[in-house]
Amino acid sequence: MSNESLLLKVEGVSKQFEGNKVLKDINFSLEKGKILALVGENGAGKSTLMKILFGMTVIAETGGYEGQIYLDGEKINFKNPIDALKAGIGMVHQEFSLIPGFTTTENILLNMEKTKSNVISKVLGKRLETVDMKEMRKSAQKAIETLGVQLNPDTLVSEMPVGHKQFIEIAREIDREKVKILILDEPTAVLTESEAEILLKSIRRLADLGVSIIFISHRLHEVTSACDSLVVLRDGVVVVERPVEGVSVRQIAEWMVGRDVDNKKSEEIKFVDATDNNKDIILEVKNLWVDMPGETVKNVSFSVKRGEIFGVGGLAGQGKLGIPNGILGLFAADGEVIFNNKSLPLNSTFNALKSGLAFVSEDRRGVGLLLDEPIDWNIAFDAMQIQEKFLKRFLGGLIKWRDDKAMKECAQKYIKSLEIKCTSEKQHTRQLSGGNQQKVCLAKAFALEPSLLFVSEPTRGIDVGAKKLVLDSLRRYNAENNTTIVMVSSELEELKSICNRIAIVSEGKVSGILSPNAEAADFGLLMSGEHHLIEEGEKL
Repeated sequence: MSNESLLLKVEGVSKQFEGNKVLKDINFSLEKGKILALVGENGAGKSTLMKILFGMTVIAETGGYEGQIYLDGEKINFKNPIDALKAGIGMVHQEFSLIPGFTTTENILLNMEKTKSNVISKVLGKRLETVDMKEMRKSAQKAIETLGVQLNPDTLVSEMPVGHKQFIEIAREIDREKVKILILDEPTAVLTESEAEILLKSIRRLADLGVSIIFISHRLHEVTSACDSLVVLRDGVVVVERPVEGVSVRQIAEWMVGRDVDNKKSEEIKFVDATDNNKDIILEVKNLWVDMPGETVKNVSFSVKRGEIFGVGGLAGQGKLGIPNGILGLFAADGEVIFNNKSLPLNSTFNALKSGLAFVSEDRRGVGLLLDEPIDWNIAFDAMQIQEKFLKRFLGGLIKWRDDKAMKECAQKYIKSLEIKCTSEKQHTRQLSGGNQQKVCLAKAFALEPSLLFVSEPTRGIDVGAKKLVLDSLRRYNAENNTTIVMVSSELEELKSICNRIAIVSEGKVSGILSPNAEAADFGLLMSGEHHLIEEGEKL
């Protein structure tokens, strides 16, 4: 590697939090116009390393870091993200930093607004110029077109699905001038495979234009197809740095976890056989519609058998995410839902949870977690509010007091069973990696001991090792408690690995329900709305 092509060099970087060393002697380099994949299990140190590069204030506030970082041959040590942006480093974080009440255009151009002069500004100065919305919309549209996606520049962020929000985050960084390095921290975690493919083509175009990219992803096939080089972190240490060419997905996975990866179903888990047509129906949905922006449900009907794992799949924007969000009352809904032979009132989250439902949302940070509260509070909160668990009662129940001991025991049980990487049950969930936050969301739902559990994109943003653990946990919970699970996922192979039956949603309706053993082409036909081309006998 010549000095002319070298853009970024990291030498001996180490970092610790409260005595816990999360990065140990990190060394790697990045060339101009190249895409470097940074991979590792949740908690391996990827996000911490990127926070150092981007000058996040949490690094300086916790004692800084050891080692040196060079950008274009000059030593850097940013004190805040503004310094990093000025130096040409942009970053798209796992968590969104959008303003819900602003439009797509306003978020993309935030702090980069285009203005035009007026009579007052000509006299009193540029600070009194007015915002030029016409030029801003043009600039935003240009960034959107670079990504190759369909986004309305005038739509409010609060009215769009999670996948669209991710594209806005990326478009904002693309729109910045003089970007040398773009850090993408799990940019495809909230995207479907088709959306991710569009994004990968976009970042390849950016690299061809000379922008270097650090690409963090748990979708390892994206690493092998789109990246030039690879750095693997394990327990805060670089275990591999090499070109991607000639590396298999399985090899990367084994480097990440430090052991052989087996994606087969665990032999020790006994699976519930819910394929028997004589089993009773626990959930029946009739003519459901849900007004969820970007995931509208128009007329969905299906039934779920007691004790089965029922899958819901489909392409982005077709309505699959709207089903659980509507039934649980997060978005306006109408139709009929019968749960345990009783009509379930819609548009009431409290009533749904009180009836024995639970929900793990696809938006774990926005809906699923109390980010500034500890793990034990997060796990126990819904059960305490809905079922009055984890409470001590005095004077015949007139006085109720939080049972900290019971909360601690419950949290420690799930920390162990779900392998949540944390300092203790008192660590705030905001400080956890994305995958460990998702595990807390699962624990929170399990603590409710529901009769039926909705899980929406349960492995989004989770590494290959943790993904297997989460899926096995769902299987085990289903088998040991006879809990019915409705799993909504964009990953068809995941659904096929865990579900008894899979419904495909297209254009806001269920286009068909298939066995997980059905041909891939049949699933593809259902996703495209061509259900009439599938023999009726192949449907369940």
